[in-house]
Amino acid sequence: MSVQSHIEALTAKHAALEQELHLETRRPAPDDSVVADIKRRKLEIKDEINRITH
Repeated sequence: MSVQSHIEALTAKHAALEQELHLETRRPAPDDSVVADIKRRKLEIKDEINRITH
């Protein structure tokens, strides 16, 4: 897998998690542990993208 395709895959995962986070926070009673887990995974992906690009 090329670096560019890896970054694209990570960006797609990040976007999917953003959508998942949006859906969870729009629920009448969002689960705080689920929200925290999604945010943690998003941050891990963002950090990996930053490591690759810098």
